[in-house]
Amino acid sequence: MNTTYAEDVMTVINNRSSVRHYDKTAKISKEELSEILTFTTKAPSAWNLQHWHFTVFHSDDAKQKLLPVAYNQSQIVDSSAVIAILGDLEANQNTDIVYDPLVQAGHITQEIKDTLAGQISRAYTDKAFARDAAFLNASLAAMQLMITAKAMGYDSCAIGGFNKESFVKEFSISERYVPIMLISIGKAAKPAHQSNRLDLEHVVTWL
Repeated sequence: MNTTYAEDVMTVINNRSSVRHYDKTAKISKEELSEILTFTTKAPSAWNLQHWHFTVFHSDDAKQKLLPVAYNQSQIVDSSAVIAILGDLEANQNTDIVYDPLVQAGHITQEIKDTLAGQISRAYTDKAFARDAAFLNASLAAMQLMITAKAMGYDSCAIGGFNKESFVKEFSISERYVPIMLISIGKAAKPAHQSNRLDLEHVVTWL
């Protein structure tokens, strides 16, 4: 492993914190957001089905429309952008677009693809599984988004406090997707609140 690379990753993770107060004048370009989202989509997912979708609130008008849905939290409009993380309840529909190019390129055989497709099809007969998979895999992407944003010099905060029913109705979200969280992105106006982490003895069991 490249030591410098490892240290840089550790520094980014160590320095990331939840920022709720943003510099209202700081802007982020669509190109920067697209770069962040490109790295976000490199997150792992079950069967590589990529169980996520993103709704980006970039303009001031869009953020103002989101504000009441997010219980009027000031970070919604003060941040440079807000990205809604949606989980895909029908990620099984991605099977062909994920695996057909691999078959065509000779990376896997048609037989392997058919086996995987069968596994996926059987799993998605269970709606509880589909919902759990949507939350789990989209959350992996959400964490990757926040780490990427920090690496690019932006702060962020994961927001679970918003009216999900209103969100779906207000922004015409397909039944295919379930809202997971909002993530505000911008430049901190002041440092994040100090926080601590539990000692490993409280969160780790060695066997």
